[in-house]
Amino acid sequence: MTEINKTRERDAALKALKISRGQIDGIIRMVEDGRYCIDVANQLMATQSLLKKAELNILQGHLRNCVKEACIAQQPDEKIEELNRILEKLIAK
Repeated sequence: MTEINKTRERDAALKALKISRGQIDGIIRMVEDGRYCIDVANQLMATQSLLKKAELNILQGHLRNCVKEACIAQQPDEKIEELNRILEKLIAK
């Protein structure tokens, strides 16, 4: 298993995850302070969007690197099965 390529996908995913972490801390403070529910819900949706963006970056890196390497090595079956499983999970959301 190849680790995520240290390129744009990795950097973009890390950026989105770090921003999400900060947003989650802010949301916790909002709930603790009794802030308006709609404001909290809006921040939750923004954080979920960032997490989805990070997920996409990770999967794009996987396709461009891990799957590509497996195809070059003429051993794509395992990677295709991994993609099928993750797509099933994404569609079931």
